[in-house]
Amino acid sequence: MNQSELKEIIYQALQEDLGFGDLSSAIFPEGHLSSGTFLAKANGTLAGLDIIIQTYRLLDDNIKITLAKQDGDVVTSGDVIAKAEGPTRALLSGERVVLNFVQHLSGIATATRKAVNALNSDHTRVCDTRKTLPGLRMLQKYAVRCGGGYNHRYRLDDGIMIKDNHIKAAGSIAKAVEKAKSQHGLMVKVEVETETKEQVLEAIEAGADIIMLDNRPPEEVKQLVTLIPEHIISEASGDITLETIGSYRETGVDYISMGSLTHSVNALDISFNLDT
Repeated sequence: MNQSELKEIIYQALQEDLGFGDLSSAIFPEGHLSSGTFLAKANGTLAGLDIIIQTYRLLDDNIKITLAKQDGDVVTSGDVIAKAEGPTRALLSGERVVLNFVQHLSGIATATRKAVNALNSDHTRVCDTRKTLPGLRMLQKYAVRCGGGYNHRYRLDDGIMIKDNHIKAAGSIAKAVEKAKSQHGLMVKVEVETETKEQVLEAIEAGADIIMLDNRPPEEVKQLVTLIPEHIISEASGDITLETIGSYRETGVDYISMGSLTHSVNALDISFNLDT
């Protein structure tokens, strides 16, 4: 992760939560010290543990964090994730921000790991989309990688994706691809979203680098993939869930992109408890 961007994201979260100060934790004198433990309360895959270190570093340099796990590790309920010790005020003031980040990112990593395992393919890769929370894309896409997935476009200037509205505005797939290739160099990939056999053939003829098969059932994806030359990357997307992704195992498609990995995951249950 980009450390300067990470620190800025954490700083903004602390500003949002602390306001002019933590009134609850102010009941403890500045010299009051405590230690605590971050515990997994559910089974899952971890992501974002560096946020524990960076958050408390911003709050108080006297806090010591000892990580018992690493990003990408699989945990079971009851596993110790990290230990923290230092000034009680800072430990408690940073607790919610840390948990908000780590629980959410670990939820993404967990969902991704489940998708990868459910697909169980040596060929097809699971990847994310741009359906991320504003301001958190870097962290969410990092969490997908922690879960064994791959990243699609990071942002709009990473590559060209010709979607249905681009096709409508340009007049056809061929015209849209022609315009895109005439304006950008050979290093910029062009992906075309398709829904029919005719559109797939048009995208191939137009010189697309990647062809997305949008909202197609697995049996149709398998048929359409046979039409796509090996030098063109194939992708399936749309309405593919953890329950249905396994049915795409034998389709031969190169990538399956899932917006649900980032836009609708359940947070992994993690707690922070002061030691008695």
